[in-house]
Amino acid sequence: MKITVEKEVLIKGIETILNVISTKATLPILSNFLLETHKNSLKMTATDLNIGISCVIPVEVHEQGAITIPARRFSSIIKELPENTIHLTTKKNNIISIETQNCYFKIIGLAAEEFPKLPELKEKQEVIIEQGILKQMLEQTAFAVSIDETRYILNGILFTSKKDSLTLVATDGKRLAINTKKLIQPTEKDFSIIVPLKTIQELQRNIKNEDSELNIVIGSNQILFHLNGTTIISRLIEGEFPDYTQVIPPPTDNKMRIEREKFLLAIRRASLLSTPDYQAVKFEIFKNKLVLSKSTPDIGESREEIPIEYNGKEMIIGFNPNYLIDVLRNLNVEIIDFEITGSERPGVIRMSDYIYIVLPMRLG
Repeated sequence: MKITVEKEVLIKGIETILNVISTKATLPILSNFLLETHKNSLKMTATDLNIGISCVIPVEVHEQGAITIPARRFSSIIKELPENTIHLTTKKNNIISIETQNCYFKIIGLAAEEFPKLPELKEKQEVIIEQGILKQMLEQTAFAVSIDETRYILNGILFTSKKDSLTLVATDGKRLAINTKKLIQPTEKDFSIIVPLKTIQELQRNIKNEDSELNIVIGSNQILFHLNGTTIISRLIEGEFPDYTQVIPPPTDNKMRIEREKFLLAIRRASLLSTPDYQAVKFEIFKNKLVLSKSTPDIGESREEIPIEYNGKEMIIGFNPNYLIDVLRNLNVEIIDFEITGSERPGVIRMSDYIYIVLPMRLG
């Protein structure tokens, strides 16, 4: 293999796939990138056996070939090179040379044949959705995914399809986020799959806020996302996701109308006095105002009033501030309706295509 590539182009390719490489790889080959030349391009691939990412970058190919190279060392070298034009050449014994006008490195890799092949999906079906729409759906659900590995079934987002709509669901048992959007075209058949959080995070890193199409290909136990010349393929979480529909409260008129930005900033300020042992922020809801207060032993206390529209009964309720900050900063509306029916009942933010449910916390 012998190629010439611009430094910025190569770094962009490296950054697209580097996060998949585990710092505790069980096999030496999993610490490497696979580089493969094609006609006028270089395909770069990384995998941890659960998720794989490949991207294609434009290069000048002088000789075809393939090799695997230590990912993080290669990345560090490329970022520190002084010039923009880089020449990569493979030599005997899986050695690759990295050259610029005034700089030369030689590093030892492994044979391309040792690199695990990314699986091919069989019995697959395809879903097409706009990138910007899926990006928003992920932003409004991914924060609610559980990171408790003992509840592995909740360590991902549930993707369900019914005819011409796609629904994403995430929960950690204390909150639930549900987002539904129309698809560009109906799916061949309904499906329900759980996509792991690491795959979601890689997808969020690569997805653009634009109206270009993103292809999702679903196999029996794998999923593939194809976007912007990048392919992400991942195993699915196997198991039955809880029936989330049973915990969605019916709509109520008992809700406070409030400016999202004011609400968000006030909760952030109240959360400054939270500690792991004293997380809850106190909400005192009156006819035309919300009083947010926080009192933490040995730390201090705060109090703030916000104007609201509210016609329900006055009440006091506590919430984990982080659970509200997460959702409020990812909504793109000016005014929200926050449904509250009792001090021990969940709070609900309900929109035409989105529902967020959060359990209250005991105060004191």
